[in-house]
Amino acid sequence: MTDAYVMLNCELGSEEQIIEELKQIEQVVDVFETIGTHDMLVKLQAENFEKVREIVSWNIQKMKNVRSTATLIKKDN
Repeated sequence: MTDAYVMLNCELGSEEQIIEELKQIEQVVDVFETIGTHDMLVKLQAENFEKVREIVSWNIQKMKNVRSTATLIKKDN
């Protein structure tokens, strides 16, 4: 399994709607609203790097009111 963390920025006031949409994605483990540079932190667990990229590109980035994302992939030791 590959763990990834997606930091995202969204339109003001759309946080609750985006959180509900994110929770519908099977690979989303947890979602946190944050204060600072990003509005949310999303933890994903997927089969591999390609699946993480697919989820971020085709699901998260295409959500209405998502302005930007930044993804961190956990390095396996």
